Amino acid sequence: MGLAPPGAPVGPARRRVSGHAVRMNLASDLRGLAERVSCSAVCDAMMRRHGHRAHIVGLVSPVPGRALMGPAVTMQFMPLRRDLADPERHDFTALLLEATAGAAAGEGAVLVASSAGHPEAALAGGKKLARLANLGLAGILCDGSLRDFAEVGDLGIGAWCRGETVRQAGDVLMPFAANVPVAVAGVTVVPGDWVLADAGGAVVVPAGDLAPVLEEAARIEERDAAEVARAREEDRVRRSARPSDPPLEGGSP
Repeated sequence: MGLAPPGAPVGPARRRVSGHAVRMNLASDLRGLAERVSCSAVCDAMMRRHGHRAHIVGLVSPVPGRALMGPAVTMQFMPLRRDLADPERHDFTALLLEATAGAAAGEGAVLVASSAGHPEAALAGGKKLARLANLGLAGILCDGSLRDFAEVGDLGIGAWCRGETVRQAGDVLMPFAANVPVAVAGVTVVPGDWVLADAGGAVVVPAGDLAPVLEEAARIEERDAAEVARAREEDRVRRSARPSDPPLEGGSP
């Protein structure tokens, strides 16, 4: 089955992707396809092609209708050890600039941050995430919490996390390394992987397999839509063939 053209609907109406243009080394029709397929369909496609866990659930966002999509740059948080912490090296902004300095980074990337098993800890807030917007990143995906949801929602970036908190995490965690493999909610993410997140959850796709996964996701949604339409028609025919109710005994009331 061929893919639908970029302007054709595939599955349910697609969600709006976060404000920054996504720089993708893909044909424009594949970019459009990535914006139209749901994360649920991408998850199904990943299971069929790879079989490993690639989905992250239980995420919330300041703007749930703002989906997130782009290649990953990563930041690894570690439990705080003051004897190892270097204020200049282990700094969110310093590591963010390091993560986005490589050729694979840039506008449209997604910062994927691991919380080292502390989902209640705030990995960033409005001030730090403003730097993401300034640098042209599409947004952040993390398995920790974020602060300042109202501010973050006004930045125009996508942000998906475990929840909002007011508590800083400087006595619990420290930003430790940039652009290294990270484990986020049980999913391995390496720099360059593609991240897609919407209200249904998030999926991580190996960069080298993005096109086949998206194509399979589109076929899944097309098949699902066809099955729904077929069932709707079958039920309509079944209802129309149902015999009329017999008249009440004794005539009309």
